[in-house]
Amino acid sequence: MAAPDVVLPASLLDTDLYKFTMQQAVLHHFSDVEGTYRFTHRDKDVYFTRECFELFKRSVAEFRTLQLTADERAWLERACPFFKPAYLDYLAAYRFQPDQLRLAFEPLPEDDAKHARDDPSTRGHIHIDAVGPWKETILWEVPLMACLSEIYFTTADRDWNHDGQEGAAYEKAATILRAGCTFSEFGTRRRRSLHTQRLVMGAILKAARENPGMGRVNGTSNMYFAKEFGVAPVGTIAHEWFMSVGAMKGYEHANRTALQLWEEVYPNMLLIALTDTFSSEAFFKDFVANPRFAQQWTGLRQDSGDPYVYAPRVKEIYQSMGVDYTKPMIIFSDSLDVEKALKLKQQCDEIGMKCSFGIGTSLTNDFKKASSGGKEKSRALNMVIKLSSVDGKPTVKISDEITKNTGDYETVRRVKEIFGIPITQEDRTVS
Repeated sequence: MAAPDVVLPASLLDTDLYKFTMQQAVLHHFSDVEGTYRFTHRDKDVYFTRECFELFKRSVAEFRTLQLTADERAWLERACPFFKPAYLDYLAAYRFQPDQLRLAFEPLPEDDAKHARDDPSTRGHIHIDAVGPWKETILWEVPLMACLSEIYFTTADRDWNHDGQEGAAYEKAATILRAGCTFSEFGTRRRRSLHTQRLVMGAILKAARENPGMGRVNGTSNMYFAKEFGVAPVGTIAHEWFMSVGAMKGYEHANRTALQLWEEVYPNMLLIALTDTFSSEAFFKDFVANPRFAQQWTGLRQDSGDPYVYAPRVKEIYQSMGVDYTKPMIIFSDSLDVEKALKLKQQCDEIGMKCSFGIGTSLTNDFKKASSGGKEKSRALNMVIKLSSVDGKPTVKISDEITKNTGDYETVRRVKEIFGIPITQEDRTVS
């Protein structure tokens, strides 16, 4: 498996829907704000190589060649009526600016000598920041991660192949559909490769065709593949919206403010609320205090913590507000696999709530090491790129794993105090 000269997204659309919906909202409310994104690789025992880093640098320099085509714009107008003409004009003129990236390779101390002689096998860590106007840097996250993953698995780790991938994806999708589940493909960011995601999409849709009248495939978060396969692009509001609103507008009622600002851009659609940015209990306080949200927003998304306590708690919240809990949708999207999805579907059926699933890495990066004869797992990269500051103010995420926090330590402590969240010796920041 030879490394390519460069690895690029297939198109400007080769990213997730939420990056575009977020970009339109940023243009509407925060067009003059500076935004910085930071890369974190959470598995500290997995190393990149100098070869991987150099190919990554060459590749991202070519991102500037990506641009929206006339055909893609016409498709966006048909498939995404929530995009305003002015935004599509902006997107048509958009070009990635590689000089917004701060890239560095930090060799392992034991590989310093190899690094000094430019040995491509030098192991180390990669550091990435994207710095510039938020309305521009917002689009770097997803394609950077997808690009880096593909490069890693064609340079640093070649002990895998595509054998059996279509069949495995088909069986996963068929099992989920036969259980009556509705789900979407969410695998762009950590996919093994563009080719892998295409294989997976084809297999999922084949399973849907051959298992009619059971569950349903809602679509994919990837805009490029939504267009290619003729399915709906899907996505929700993201953590970074709440994180930035908290940093700029204050944390005490950041959830309420974030929802209100989002509604100004999307009054009648894209109204699935992500609850866990500062913990779901903090979200529910604003949600219950503003009953209109329960009528306006069509569902809630679970993305951290114990998923099995989420639906019963959401049911309690709606009941306390006198709202029919059988109408809203719960979207589960946290590290899902087939087994977890089936258990959550059963639980929601038992308590009378609707649910859907966004399934990512377990579809687009579930491989075995070729050298193990299919017995040993080939680990996906456990990486994130998160908004780290807006206009120089740190942004943070608490999540429903209360001791696992993202962002500046002192800001995390302050936000936890505001929301009455315990600060313990087990607290740690993950990026």
